[in-house]
This record gives sequence, structure tokens and C-alpha cells, in this order.
Amino acid sequence: MTAFRAAWHQTFRSLHVRNYRLYFTAQLISVSGTWMQAIAQAWLVLHLTGSGVDLGIVTGLQFLPMLLFGPFGGLVADRADKRRLLYCTQAAGGILALALGVLDAAHVVELWQVYVLATLLGVVNLFDNPARQTFVMEMVGREDTPNAVSLNTVVMNASRVIGPAIGGVVIVVVGLAACFFVNAASYVAVLVGLSMMRSAELYPTEPVQRAKGQVRDGFRYVWRTPPLRNTLLAMAVIGVFAYNFQVTLALLAKTTFHGGAGTYSLLTSAMGVGAVVGGLLAAHRARPTARLLQALALVFGLLLGGVAFAPTLAVALVLIVFMGAASIGFIATANASLQLQSDPAMRGRVMALYAMAFLGSTPIGAPLVGAIAQWTNPRVAIAVGAAATVLSAAALAWRHTSQGTRVQAAAARAAERLAVETVEAEPAPLVP
Repeated sequence: MTAFRAAWHQTFRSLHVRNYRLYFTAQLISVSGTWMQAIAQAWLVLHLTGSGVDLGIVTGLQFLPMLLFGPFGGLVADRADKRRLLYCTQAAGGILALALGVLDAAHVVELWQVYVLATLLGVVNLFDNPARQTFVMEMVGREDTPNAVSLNTVVMNASRVIGPAIGGVVIVVVGLAACFFVNAASYVAVLVGLSMMRSAELYPTEPVQRAKGQVRDGFRYVWRTPPLRNTLLAMAVIGVFAYNFQVTLALLAKTTFHGGAGTYSLLTSAMGVGAVVGGLLAAHRARPTARLLQALALVFGLLLGGVAFAPTLAVALVLIVFMGAASIGFIATANASLQLQSDPAMRGRVMALYAMAFLGSTPIGAPLVGAIAQWTNPRVAIAVGAAATVLSAAALAWRHTSQGTRVQAAAARAAERLAVETVEAEPAPLVP
């Protein structure tokens, strides 16, 4: 019993911080609404056009601003009060969800309108994402950041279970518009949570003063720091080819398993169950490591390949649970590693590049994966993502090993030089 209590405390220790506890609860409500909207929006596009390419375009537009202007969003997060910035972005997200709900309820919604609203939401996320990522450390401090980041992924993926499960029922019983209205209302929870926080208990980062070339400085800093550079490059490749589940799971449900919104909801919820487990396991670990990141990428890729060739829906559901656990373990480990290894003055820009690699790659990956699925079938599209993930894991391992070898060689050369200098500095022996 004592061991259980210790494990429980270790896994959920960030929740002892009042400000983070408020944030955690508010995010659970809000992100559940976001997933309800994601399900409804995907099904709305398939209802309007029936095209996997159109679905990929809508998903891609939602992340296009992040792809094009991600570092600027990170720079704003470095310069601004993150709590105030989140007030603005969360309110704007709620207004956009309400607008889509009104259009659908009035039966006047068209594909171009979905395009516009998805793009505007992408502009909101351009600033919201790096602010949310870096605000976690300001709530809990450096020591508990890995745990808080992992618990944050649990929120995101518990919501992946709750949101689609409720959303599938709401779509069938009430209609698509209700999902958009519920999501609009869920943003209020975050605004209330932010307003209840105690400013004196935050760990604010000193805002970066305005100067020229700060975006370029962010790129140079990441490129000169191998652990950051390698992680971001791997995340970019995996983001393009593997993390497009709003497209691949929708098409797998509709085309491969000949199901409807309920099947799509079931697949998404299964992934969410696994992701919650993976997030909790990551939260229990004290520190992320390079070896853990490589292992999780490899396991994620192999399980993704298993989903691609699953013979039945039941087998796919089982594999997706394990795949969800590995994928979220990988995300949480990468996120915590980047935050801990970043200079505080650069953290917003580093996490903006992370968002570009992970989410900003969607405008490239979503249409590409949607096209592959349409020209072949969804299984091939998922298999391509699996291959890209396994290759990225191998590249991470190779870079980590080669860098370790170079470090050891440099240390050996330094030791040799020190030994030579010591010998030369010693006085010559006296000759009698």
C-alpha cells in the first residue's frame, strides 16, 4: 500500500500545485470540446464532398499559419505575459467554434467557409500553442516540468477518449452543430481557470526585450544545439507522415472498415485510451532521456505498421490502444526534453519550432496522406507513416551514438594535451 501511494504521488505530483490543478481541470473540459469539434468537422467535410483530399486540406489549413509563421508566434510568447496571451487566444477560439456551429445549424455551411474558419483557428493556435507549452513551466517550476508535460498529454488524450465518445453520440442524436456549440462553451472553462490562478505562485520567465533578428537567433540557436536539432528534425518527419490521424482514422473507418461516425469515434477513442496510459507512464518517470526517445519512436512505428495491416476492426482497435500509448510517450518525452534543454530566453521559440514540426507539418502531411489514401487505400497511407517513423528512430539512434563518440574522442584529445602540457611544465631533473 505504501508503494502504491509513493507511485501515485510520483505520477501526479504536479497536481499538488494549485495553479496547475486549475489549468489541468480546465484543459480537460476544453480539449474534450475540441475533440468533439474535430470529429464533427471531419464528418462535415466528408458529408459535403466525400473526398479524402478535401479532408486533408481542411486539416492542413488549420495548421498552415504555424508552418509559415511559427517562429513569430514563439517570439511573441517569449516577449509577452503568457497568461494574458492565453486569455486572448482562448476567447478567440471559442468565437470561431460558435461561428461554425451557427453556419451548420442554419444549413448554409459550405466548404469554403470551413476552409476560412480552419485557417483563422490556425492563426489563433500560432500564438496559443507556444504560450501553452511554455506556461506549464511557469506554473510548476523546472523540477516538475517533465511530470507536468506528461500529465498535460494525459489531459489531451483523456479528452481524445471523452470528446469523440460524446461527439459520436451527439452527432447521431442531435446533429453536427451541437458539437461546435459545446466546444465554444468549453473555452469558458479555461478562461475561468486562468482568472482563478494566484499570480504570486507562478514562476514567470523574464520577457525578452524587443530587438532585431530574434527569429533568426532562434533558428541559429537550435541548429547549433544538436540535441534540440535532432529531436526537431525527427519530429518533423514523423509529423508529416505519421501524425495525421484525423485523416487516416476517418478514412480507415469509412473506406477500409465500411463504418460511419460511430466507427471513427471508436477508433479515435481507442487511441485515446492508449494515449492516457502512455502519458501516465511518462509522468511516472523523473527525467526524459535520449535512449527512451529513440525506443518510443521505434515502438510507435512498429505498432503503426501493425495497424496498417490489421485484418479486422477488432484487431485494429487493440493495436491502436498500444500505438496510442507509444505515440504519446514519444510526444511527452520530446516535449519535456526540449523544454529542459532550452535556454529560458529561447524557450518560446524552441517550442514554436516544436509546434511547427509536430503540428505545422500537417498542411504538408494531411493532404499528402489523404492523397496517398485516395490513390491507393488508407492502409498504404498508414504504412508510409510507419516506415518514416522507424527510419526516424534509427536516425536518432545513429546521431546520438556518433555524437557520443565525438564527445569521447574530444575528451581523450583534451586529456592527451593536458598530459603533454603537464610533462613539459615539469622541471628537468638535476644532474649530479
